[in-house]
Formats: sequence, C-alpha cells, structure tokens
Amino acid sequence: MKSEIKVLLSILVIFVVIAGAFSGGIMVGWAMPKGAAASFPFLSDPTNAPSSTTTNTERKPPADRDELFKPFWQAWDIIHDQYVDQPVDDVELMRGAIRGMLGALNDQHTSYMDPDQYKQANAPLVGEYEGIGAWVDTTGEYLKIISPMPNSPAEKAGLKPNDLIIAVDDNDMTGIDGNLVLRRVLGPAGSTVKLKIQRGKEKPFEVTIQRAKIIVPSVSGKMLENDLAYVQIFTFGEKTTRDLRSTLKELMAKKPKGMILDLRNNGGGYLNTAIEVVSEFIPRGVVMYEIYGNGKKETFQALRGGQATEIPLVVLVNEGTASASEITAGAIQDYGRGTLVGVKTYGKGSVQNWIPLNDNEGAVRVTIARWLTPKERQIHKIGLKPDVEVQLSEDDIKAGKDPQLDKAIEILLSGK
Repeated sequence: MKSEIKVLLSILVIFVVIAGAFSGGIMVGWAMPKGAAASFPFLSDPTNAPSSTTTNTERKPPADRDELFKPFWQAWDIIHDQYVDQPVDDVELMRGAIRGMLGALNDQHTSYMDPDQYKQANAPLVGEYEGIGAWVDTTGEYLKIISPMPNSPAEKAGLKPNDLIIAVDDNDMTGIDGNLVLRRVLGPAGSTVKLKIQRGKEKPFEVTIQRAKIIVPSVSGKMLENDLAYVQIFTFGEKTTRDLRSTLKELMAKKPKGMILDLRNNGGGYLNTAIEVVSEFIPRGVVMYEIYGNGKKETFQALRGGQATEIPLVVLVNEGTASASEITAGAIQDYGRGTLVGVKTYGKGSVQNWIPLNDNEGAVRVTIARWLTPKERQIHKIGLKPDVEVQLSEDDIKAGKDPQLDKAIEILLSGK
C-alpha cells in the first residue's frame, strides 16, 4: 500500500495539465450526470475551448525528492505503528496529505476534491440537478452564497449573496472544508435541509429549505417600454452562447433603441463561454489577458459576428456578479461600450485548471493564472466598480421596486 500511495503522490508532482476551465461558482445541487461528457463538458471537447490556450511547461522532478519526503514517510510509519485506533484508512491519509499540500499554497481557489465531490461540483453547469439552487464559494472559512438562482428554493427562502452557511441540520460547520459542507447541503428533490445563516454582522438565523429539481436557467430576453431590449444571463454554461444568440436575434429584429444586459447574481461559468458572450457586444479587440506564474501573458480576442456591437448598452451588476460575468462586464466597461450600473462586483479574477488524478482518485483544482481586463486591471478580491452606483435595498425588493433597472432605463432614454 505504501508504494501505491507513493505513486499517487508522485502523480500530483508530475501531473500534466490536460484541460482548462474557468471556475467561478459552484452550484449547490445533487448532480444528475448523463455520462462523462455531460458531467465534465470542458474536458470532453477540447475543440470547444478558445483558440488561444496555454499548457503548463513540464518540470523535471527534483533530484532529491526521496530525501525531501523522508519526514513524510517517517510520519506515515509512526501513524501505522503507534496510532491508537488501528487499522487506519490509508486512502483517507493519502487524500488528507494532498489536501494539506495544496492548503500550504495559501490560495483559496487551489484545492483537492475526492471523486464524489469532483463529480458533483462540475455537473451543474450542464443544466439539470437537484438541490436548493444557489451558486456558492467553497474556498472560505464557511460555505458562502455567491448568488441564489432565480425562482429557486434558495431565492424563495431569502438567501442572499455573501450569506455564510455556519451550520447544516444543527451541525456546526466551523472548521469543516467547504466541499464537505456542500455535500451536506446537497440532497434529492423533496427532502429538506436546515441551514443556519450568518449575514454580515446580523444575528445568525435559521431557514429550512425544501430541495427541488432545478433546471438551470441560461438566458432570457424581452422588450420593455420605450423600445428598449432587456437581456438577462443567469450563468455561463454550455448552452449560454446558443441561447444568447437566439435571444439577440429575436430582439434585434424588433429594432430596439437600446439594450440592458443584466448580469446581477450571475455566478460565472466557463471561460470560453465568457469570450463568446463578450463578442456579441464588442466588435473587435482584446477581451482579457491571462498572466501565468512564469510571466507569460496570454491574449484573448473578441470573435467576429456579434449581433449587438453598436446598440446603446447598459450593464447591471451587483455583489453576485462573479467570474465569467466579471470578464464580460470588465471588457464592456474598459472599451466604454456600455455603462455599468449597480454595486461593486464579487471579485473573482483567477483562472483554475481542474486536473483529474489517475484511477478516478478525484481531482486537484489549481490556480494557474490571473486574468486582467483589456486595460490590464486586476479585479481579483477587488471587483469592478460600476460607473453609476445604485443600491437595491431590502425595502425595494419587498415593494417590488428595482432602482438599478430604473436607472439603466433612464440612462438609455437620456442618450448619455
């Protein structure tokens, strides 16, 4: 068994990056994959990725690796020889070692997922699953809500961006890995889960949510009064580009005078989808840059053929606008292509690769780059500041008001 563990640990050191994905948020759901391609679409079709890609340069393992790992194997032997409860679970020790190694990098977005966690974390972008319906961040001290999905159990229960799940079914989640908390929140449709929520400095409160089958929305569009078009993008999944192009074709045929692009509470998704979405609104130029650890800069250009590259545009953003949606909003803002209205965005500006380990041993999620806007702005942990700041209060929501949308309409009608 010791030799097998050595092999698995060695795989971590010399792995080859075989696919890339931009990961913004993870949707809380009970995965219902339809095969490997459905579960991990960004791994199954490399031709669907942007043409500008980068793979890690191969590094030779250090010559003194055996010497370096002597303390590890000494600790391994001590555990097997002296730990009180025998036999110990060697697989769990191995996985714990991987988690510890990645944790030593002090990067909240670099982590390990066991096979079940990896499967559940990636399936939701396909479009169907069962759960409470929210995008979450698993990398902090507590599982954090990035944004609830529209009309989901999470939204109906009143969950909001930046809510922290501090207990699940009366079990304290302090010190528990976010991926493990995620698994406790998951469950089949019809079952219930009780969550204890910490919202800012308010007193924690509890909410019981009945899980449901969630059809992940992608894009919706409609005409508003005064010949204004409204498009809302909910996620950057595998169907988003198709749905967006179809929606734009229908709306642009009605000759709108202006367009509102709503990216509020959009937790992100795939990098290639973000490039395709931005390209519908920007005719040409750099969409974003990726800066790698070795100093290499990768440039991503807008694709040709966008349908809404000249129409007056306002983009709605908020604290739930993250990852791929920030790529879109950041590029539009840098080019002066549209006006950003709302509040500061989430601030997810790093690029991760999910690298599956051999023998179905899960995967490691490794931060490989930071992304910058076309003007080379860094938004990681900073977010995008809107051009026009407009708050949306609890009272507004209860009264059915949307001052952010009202301001967007005002801007378009004023011609500013």
